[in-house]
Amino acid sequence: MGIKTVLKSAVIVGAMCAMGAGAAMAQSANCEATEFSSTTGELYLKAETELLQNKNAQAALGVLSQLRNQELNCYEQGAVLKLGAAIKIEAGDYAGAVRDLEAAINQGYIPASERKTTYYNIFQIYLSQNNLDKALEYSQKWVQAGGSPDRDAKWQLAVVNQKLNRNQEALRWAEQVFREDGPNAERQVYDFLIYLYDETGQRAKKAELLETLLARNPNERRLWDAIAGDYFAGEQERKAFEVQKAMYLGGILTKEDEIMRIVNFYNRFNAPYQAAQVLEKEMNAGRVSKTYERMELLANLYQVAREFDRAIPVIEEAARMNNSGAMYERLGRSYAELQQWAKAEEALVRAINTGGVQDRGLAWVLIGQSRYERDDRAGAREAFSNANNRGGRGWLAFMRSEEQTEVALVRFEAQSLVQDTENEKRRCEQLAVLGEGNAPEACATVDERLAEAREEFQRISGS
Repeated sequence: MGIKTVLKSAVIVGAMCAMGAGAAMAQSANCEATEFSSTTGELYLKAETELLQNKNAQAALGVLSQLRNQELNCYEQGAVLKLGAAIKIEAGDYAGAVRDLEAAINQGYIPASERKTTYYNIFQIYLSQNNLDKALEYSQKWVQAGGSPDRDAKWQLAVVNQKLNRNQEALRWAEQVFREDGPNAERQVYDFLIYLYDETGQRAKKAELLETLLARNPNERRLWDAIAGDYFAGEQERKAFEVQKAMYLGGILTKEDEIMRIVNFYNRFNAPYQAAQVLEKEMNAGRVSKTYERMELLANLYQVAREFDRAIPVIEEAARMNNSGAMYERLGRSYAELQQWAKAEEALVRAINTGGVQDRGLAWVLIGQSRYERDDRAGAREAFSNANNRGGRGWLAFMRSEEQTEVALVRFEAQSLVQDTENEKRRCEQLAVLGEGNAPEACATVDERLAEAREEFQRISGS
């Protein structure tokens, strides 16, 4: 219903007064008059006719001006104020209409039974003029006078209160609207409530509404973003990640920056292997650009996850992309982790020759280790010497100790053989006194074997 018809009831009451049907309704408490005089009555009916029948507000205003120039009794004054409000509404003079209605109330020309409706009409007029403070004032008077807002009026009250930053009061009315509408409420009701819950800090209720909406619209990106945003704002990054992950798995996140956010989330929450799988899959699908930096990240993720066999082809491709000594160094380390020593040496030597290796000493140590594991002891000593660092010196000391231990063990074995053979010779000499037939056959060669053992011991000791 348009604002120009909001005073229809007041006009009808005015017409009834003119016919003497409702005289008491236009009287103030102190007014004893109960009817129009003949002159004013004719003018009143003429003005009312121009308004209601002829729809000629300007003509009605002219007649109303004549009426007000008459000497009016109290009854006539009340009726003229109410009719004047209706005419001014039709003419678009809303401020003038309100002045007439407020004057009628203040002077007692609006009986208690009509005040509720009049307050409502003033509320609507102020609302149409965006005078929200006055609209709110008269909405409160209307409710206090017994007004019972229907669904649309509750929505108006919610909006007015929100615009005046009265969010708690706005929420009270908006929740009533939502209860009346039920789960199938229009989207603007949901959005308005979500906004109010956000403004009043009621995140649990906001989340409940968002989830309800999400069930209705599972592919609506804005809802997912709102839920994730709330978790971020509440410093609940793990929950925000779960929402983002669901969005990715549901095919909602397709842009490169969105996918990289998922990769970084996986990595942050100690899931480097899953991060690497997503990154590799999306690079192969063409949604993430296969740059050197992306390949380097993928290699890092696989290495942190100790998936060295998966990291190696990535590192090889990255090394070729940029001819990077640092990447060849990483390749060598990965081969070393898999104990593929020949390939480890080849990659590390290439890394040193290419340049860009962050720690040449460590690279040489790994080269030395790869040679040591393949029994190239001379090559290993050379590499460890080239390292010229604590690790290299430690390996050299270990190899010397290992070699010294081996020499000592050979000498001990030679010495033990001499002692064992000497003991054998003494037993043979003891048996000889009993006769030749009592000595074991080995006694025949004991002197020869003892001489050989002593000679070998002397050779080892002198070396």
